[in-house]
Amino acid sequence: MSRELLNTLFVMTQGAYVHLDGETLVAEAEGKPIIQTPLHHIGNVVIFGRVMLSPLMIHKCAEEGRNITLLDINGRFKARLVGPTTGNVLLRRSQYRASEDKETCSRIARCIVAGKLQNCRSVILRAARECKSEDGERILRRAAQQIARVIESLRAASSIEEIRGCEGLGTAAYFEAFDSMIFAQRTDFKLTLRTRRPPRDRVNALLSFLYALLANDCISAVESVGLDPQIGYLHAVRPGRPALALDLMEEFRPAIAERLTLSLINLRQIKPADFDVRPGESVLLNDAGRKTVIVAYQKRKQDEISHPLLKTKIPFGLVPYLQARLLARCIRGETEVYVPYMPR
Repeated sequence: MSRELLNTLFVMTQGAYVHLDGETLVAEAEGKPIIQTPLHHIGNVVIFGRVMLSPLMIHKCAEEGRNITLLDINGRFKARLVGPTTGNVLLRRSQYRASEDKETCSRIARCIVAGKLQNCRSVILRAARECKSEDGERILRRAAQQIARVIESLRAASSIEEIRGCEGLGTAAYFEAFDSMIFAQRTDFKLTLRTRRPPRDRVNALLSFLYALLANDCISAVESVGLDPQIGYLHAVRPGRPALALDLMEEFRPAIAERLTLSLINLRQIKPADFDVRPGESVLLNDAGRKTVIVAYQKRKQDEISHPLLKTKIPFGLVPYLQARLLARCIRGETEVYVPYMPR
């Protein structure tokens, strides 16, 4: 595991052309370079919308294990270009066998949901301490209590259906209180209902865009340890769905995507002008908004954190890769339970 895994190149300029100049990755627009970076500094390339890629650059990335992810202009996943499958075939065989065993699926899924709900509760309690409104604080503390009860009931959940039910109850309580964690720009940023396709308000647009970025990192993380991102335990397996990456992503939704959403709004780093609003249809980030969010996301990944299982600090962006390794150990049977990431 190296810090180079943190470096993701995002290309958003429409009509840009990305190619190699020796060992340097170059993105040009209208015949002029807009970015140049040594290829060995890059772990992943993410393309938004109408951007052209040179065949040599694609081949080089595939040969050296760099993934290229294609998103539409709004951040919705389209395709992923990867090289030959690598990693331990015995690990993948264990993964497939575990997915067919109901007890193993439930054990792993229960740990994932427990981590997610505990992180949701931590986000709420943090906001409750900072809230200056008595009504808002009461709403947040009530939601934290509801989630705590769901976490307790999760202990007795034996089937995957019951575990998913607990996840749904806890998530519902969390998002019912989410609007009370928005302290600034409340006229323009409100969340009354979680909507996905398409997002119906600015908060949903922010969440959906950050989830897309986070999902891409989690796919890279599970692939980096040789796991198949398509075979999961909490999320049902469907064609084209990275179920295992979505499993891993659950514990990071509140810790990364949702906390960053709240920070961007409450610190006024994102503003109403950063969105395109289509009345009655959808709300989407515009070019300026996407740039603001990506810069903040990359900066967050560089922050040093203390992982509960390590004695040294690591960049936040490496945590999914570490958790993927812990998940692989659980799948191989080296540990009895998967320990999700729960920041202190």
